[in-house]
Amino acid sequence: MRNVWEALSDSTRREILKILKKGELSAGEIFNFFDITKPSLSHHLSVLKQAELVNSYKQGQNIIYSLNASSLNEVSDYIRGLKK
Repeated sequence: MRNVWEALSDSTRREILKILKKGELSAGEIFNFFDITKPSLSHHLSVLKQAELVNSYKQGQNIIYSLNASSLNEVSDYIRGLKK
């Protein structure tokens, strides 16, 4: 769970999750939404992947990213549990 909180603590990573909410995208397509370097985006995607908030697979020369719904549900359930 520590990796999840670290991943969510950054506004760029939260924005990546919002973008992926609409569907899967390649790293290059995600890059187009930001004014950051490719290595920086790669780092953000790596942190999200380590936290298991995103899934990825290789398609040709591209890496395609999508939300990991089960992991997001666990986070959501945990937060809801704190309200009870």
